Amino acid sequence: MAPVYPNQFARIGIGDKEVRSRIEDCFHTLFFDPGERIYQEVDKDSACIVDTGNIDARTEGMSYGMMMCVQMDRQDLFDRLWQFSMRYMHQSHGVYSGYFAWSVQLDGRHNAEGPAPDGEEYFAMALLFAAARWGNREGIFNYAAQAREILRHCLHQAEMVPGGRAMWDARNHLIRFVPEADFSDPSYHLPHFYTLFARLSNEEDRGLWEQAAAASRTYIAASTHPVTGMSPEYAEYDGTPRLMFGKTFEYYSDAYRVAINAALDTLWFGQRGEYRSMANRLQDFFHDKQEDSYMAYHLDGSPAKEPAMHPLAITSALAAASIAADGPFTEMYLRHFWDSPLRQGKRRYYDNCLYFFSLLMLAGAYRMY
Repeated sequence: MAPVYPNQFARIGIGDKEVRSRIEDCFHTLFFDPGERIYQEVDKDSACIVDTGNIDARTEGMSYGMMMCVQMDRQDLFDRLWQFSMRYMHQSHGVYSGYFAWSVQLDGRHNAEGPAPDGEEYFAMALLFAAARWGNREGIFNYAAQAREILRHCLHQAEMVPGGRAMWDARNHLIRFVPEADFSDPSYHLPHFYTLFARLSNEEDRGLWEQAAAASRTYIAASTHPVTGMSPEYAEYDGTPRLMFGKTFEYYSDAYRVAINAALDTLWFGQRGEYRSMANRLQDFFHDKQEDSYMAYHLDGSPAKEPAMHPLAITSALAAASIAADGPFTEMYLRHFWDSPLRQGKRRYYDNCLYFFSLLMLAGAYRMY
């Protein structure tokens, strides 16, 4: 049965025409507004998505931009982003051959050589959608072939490249934080993508992707706090938090994506009790808090002495959670999100990416192709 993509904003009296206008306006801001865009042309045939807080291009942002473009039917922009990714980020030798350098300068010079697995999984999904929506061409624009090659490396790097390491741990089918790590990042878990990879990847790998989807749905639930619904940025394979990079708190920037990912999995593949419970708990915890007072939090809800770096991202996650939630605050969060503009200034990149993805899914416009 084909999925249904409802306009969630209809629950607060906002119709399809007004919602579509908001989507178009936001996309224009992200890609074309001279003062606020995050899209930047580099060569005559390539462009990048700029992390405006760090002034670099990351596989996270490049693959996010490609997903935005395929959802918005902008093949021209998609191809420019993919050209930059292949020209400046794709690794052709060494232990990372077949992977993408996770951070480069805006002229393509590498800041790092290693990959970040969330970039690879988003690249692959965006490419498979592009193949379905626009068809395949030659070379790097044979989207489906490129996606399958990325996924082959993700699972089989150790067999393909001397000294290489796969992005998924074959023992438990969980995505690693980086290939060298034996722990994870809950926000990297995209079981809705893996369910599609199980249909569209190389035939010999489809069973592995089915196992990854099941393992990730279990992992998301295991990493979620039983009272607040919050997940940590980084976690061990059993879901217990892992503190990294000098932080003393767990609920921070990466972690906001967990609720958004669960919402999209719900939208595409149906409601799950553990997602409903997580979304209800998260919305209940934040219902009496204002965006300008959001903090970094410990999973039990106690605040750290650190303001949230990306408060609009929290607002976006809470609104997206309304797709999975059935508690008393769903419409309140939809209204709060609708009344919130895109972020401006230095830190706008991450907030506005999560805002736009949440807007698409709440509008019924984030679709499988």
